[in-house]
Amino acid sequence: MASEKDSEINESVAGISSGQLTLLDIIRALGEFLTSEEDRLRTKGVEFLSSVLGRCPHEKLNLQAIRVLTTFYCSKLEDLDTIIPALNGLTHLVKFPNIQSAEVKDVLNAIFTNVKMRALVQSTRFFVFSIVDSLVTSHRDTLKEMGSTFLSGYVNLAVGEKDPRNLMLAFTIARVVLVEFDTHAHIEDFFDITFCYFPITFRPPPDDPYGISADDLKQSLRLCLSATPAFGPLGIPVFLEKLTAGSPSTKRDTLHAMDICLPVYGSTVSRELGKKIWSSLKLEIFQPTDPDTEHSALNTLQVLVRTMYTDESQDAVSEDSITGLARDMCSECMQALKEPEKAQARAAMKVICAFSRANGPLSSFAVSQAAELLIRNFHDPDEVSNRASVVMLLTDLIEACRGDATHSSIFQSSHSTSSPLTTSKDALLGLLIVSLKAPATCLPALHGLTALVRTPKLAADDELGYIVLEVSELLRKEPDEVEDVTTDTLTLLSAIAGIAPHHLSSQTLPILISFLPDVTPSRDATTQRAFYWRALSSLSALCVQPQLFETLVVRLIAKLDILCAISPTRTIDQESTAAYAHAILTALANTLDVKVSSKDVDVPKYAEQLLPHIFRLYLDAALANSEVVAVAADPRLLQVGARIIRLVSQTLNVARQEKLVAAVFAAYTQGNVKLITGGISNSTTPFAPLHHDASPRQRNSFILLSSTIVSLRKEVRMPVDNLSTFLSELVAWSDNPSSTAFQREAASHVLASNVNKHVDDVSDFLSFLLEGYSSSALKNTSIPEEARKNAINTWISVTRALLVRSHPSANAFIDHLFELLDDSTVDWDAARAIGLLASEDAVLTKRNNAVLKILHVQKYFNAVMPRLLEGVKGSRRETAYLVALAYLINVVPKAVYVTQMPSLMPILLRGLDLADPSIRSHIINKLSNNIEITSADKDAVSTYASTLVLAMLKNCMYSEMPDPGVRAAALKYLALLPGTVRYDLLHPYKTACIEGVGKGFG
Repeated sequence: MASEKDSEINESVAGISSGQLTLLDIIRALGEFLTSEEDRLRTKGVEFLSSVLGRCPHEKLNLQAIRVLTTFYCSKLEDLDTIIPALNGLTHLVKFPNIQSAEVKDVLNAIFTNVKMRALVQSTRFFVFSIVDSLVTSHRDTLKEMGSTFLSGYVNLAVGEKDPRNLMLAFTIARVVLVEFDTHAHIEDFFDITFCYFPITFRPPPDDPYGISADDLKQSLRLCLSATPAFGPLGIPVFLEKLTAGSPSTKRDTLHAMDICLPVYGSTVSRELGKKIWSSLKLEIFQPTDPDTEHSALNTLQVLVRTMYTDESQDAVSEDSITGLARDMCSECMQALKEPEKAQARAAMKVICAFSRANGPLSSFAVSQAAELLIRNFHDPDEVSNRASVVMLLTDLIEACRGDATHSSIFQSSHSTSSPLTTSKDALLGLLIVSLKAPATCLPALHGLTALVRTPKLAADDELGYIVLEVSELLRKEPDEVEDVTTDTLTLLSAIAGIAPHHLSSQTLPILISFLPDVTPSRDATTQRAFYWRALSSLSALCVQPQLFETLVVRLIAKLDILCAISPTRTIDQESTAAYAHAILTALANTLDVKVSSKDVDVPKYAEQLLPHIFRLYLDAALANSEVVAVAADPRLLQVGARIIRLVSQTLNVARQEKLVAAVFAAYTQGNVKLITGGISNSTTPFAPLHHDASPRQRNSFILLSSTIVSLRKEVRMPVDNLSTFLSELVAWSDNPSSTAFQREAASHVLASNVNKHVDDVSDFLSFLLEGYSSSALKNTSIPEEARKNAINTWISVTRALLVRSHPSANAFIDHLFELLDDSTVDWDAARAIGLLASEDAVLTKRNNAVLKILHVQKYFNAVMPRLLEGVKGSRRETAYLVALAYLINVVPKAVYVTQMPSLMPILLRGLDLADPSIRSHIINKLSNNIEITSADKDAVSTYASTLVLAMLKNCMYSEMPDPGVRAAALKYLALLPGTVRYDLLHPYKTACIEGVGKGFG
């Protein structure tokens, strides 16, 4: 029975579980082993019993069995040969719910008497700590009854322990004992067995199977050190000693421990030892060794101040109420602030800021004292040269008093206490406004005002208006008049816009709008053009708030109506006017983009308030006679207008999108433009952009329909009788010889969006492409080469629409592209298409409500990469396969191909001989981005080192590669090689590299 076989242990446990055996039966059966005079047999017997006990159901042991086992195991602790299995058995026994108080005391007394921890190995000591931990968890009251017997006994067990696994348990036990037991008479003993480990210097070995980190030990120890206020008088001197003599890492550990311990140690101890603590912290703040330690010291100082005044009222106190250490600390800081230009003043302000964040009585006192001193200093005629330093210090102070307030909380915190700066607010505001006038203090003043307006309940509404009035004047100045502070000015005004937008509406916007002329500046009027660019950029940044955006829309649309008006008698500089209108539209689109990203709820209303103006602007231009100047007909302006339509449409619900797309389709298929232009049309010319002989301007306007469609939700049905028929006709319209690249791209967006979102409704269209269009256009060698290339682009749009939603039909479309790799006319175009299918698409995005499946790129890569590798190695058209592979590697994420990079190296190196500079650039950039991966395989690098060097040298030379992008990429890669390849492999090419690089620069 005691053969230690696991099967016999399981049989015994099964017998106990079924009721056929009892644990006492097993003890009787083991009798000769348990009492044998032979050490080996006794040990085996106890081990077997402990193994059975560890697997025995808890309900199977009655009180008698518990009592018998307790007596048995305690007796075995006296035997050195059986102490290990006996302790193992006790770790199981103490977890049984039936164990009584008497047995608990017997177990502990036996351990205290017989177990000599220093003589035991780690695993056996772990048994001891596990037993104590279980008893502390389940029998705490019994342990408390034992009093000093338990406390002194445990201290003797724990003293001198060094193993991290055991220390994790020891710290847990000590924490509970110190918190819940009366340890007053033993506090020094527990101090000795806890503080002796501080600070933790443990570093886990590589591949540590136990997963115990230094941070785990540090956190557990900190909980012990902060378990009782009685540690205060003993512990703080230890902390200060470590803080004085320790390394930066030790100092930070000490400061973090003090952050946790000081509140527990209490205000009395903190005040008694406060001067010593302040002296140590002051050294780390005023003479910092590194920023991290300085930051930690400031946090600890904040904790100290908060702890010192825990029992005080939180209301502001008078100067006379601050005495002792608090006054000394403030006095030292005030003395340093008298010389604001020096580094000591910055350190002193950091201390004052720490006081302010502590929110105690000292906070109000210190802040008011510092503010008054700095304000006096600012107005001192002898300190004019230091005004910039004063303003920066005041900004730090205001920022500290602001705390964690956000824009939304500024006027919602009605119950919060007032800022300690309230009494100095008027003087501060006046100081900062005055500082705006001087170049040296303008920038720090803007920072100070920004912090001030973001501080809850500090600036009143009329004061915000005053700030806006003064700050807006900075927008009138030319950049060469004053240091450019536009970004900081906009940051301040944006902060106010979120609180009181009406001030900007009445004061700032009129100034910026005044910089937008009704007549386009001439091409040589660079100053005027710079002013309107700057004004539009500022308006775009400021007018995100709903009220301001509404004003912006009205003003900018009015400007566009003037600029884009169609007048045959008007003589204008069309290019300059188009650039000005483009800038206005871009500002509007950029602001809308920010609002849509922020999910602003006011955007949908612009489907009625903005889009009709946009459509009327462009359709009037599209319908205008080709002989007149129509600025809005410029394709560059159409692109921005399409972006605006798409952004607004993205925010509409299904019903409103259906209404919009129906109106747009009525215009583009029936000529009824009044539904989308607000009932206004200034032309009698029929609008039929989809007709085969439509004018170029009308055909270009198709992008507006495209932008409406691509953002539709998949629940929105297209207002056509047959979607497949519509898409087939659109392909024919796109393939018309008169179609431009601009028009074909707009059409491809419509194809991609509809196929992606309504794939079940376009099965006939997909069949038409696979069965008819593929032979009539894609593979038809009798049509012009350019027409076939256009057909490939159409094919890409449809294939990608299927691919991103992982639709099975995508495979058939991909197969057709692979067939084209054998066609010498369009093989490279097909190869690029295969690679670009995995690239990100601007249309098929979540924001445009496309149907996207996760990992579709990885699935595509895994499907086509084997075919490409096979083609590269054995196909007669291997160059085309190489091009496809190069493009594919360039567009997919690094994680997709990282594991295959070593095997791809020789193939990519062959690609460096291809004539196309873009392919060479792609390959070199990929090699650079993955040089760490390829260099990890030393054999691969050794094999290709010479080839890599020679290939890069060839691509560095102007005679071989005129393209500067490729030459720059090759030089970059050459610079990376010495850091990853052994010197002896590269040294033979040193001379050649120097000469080659010289020729590259020549």
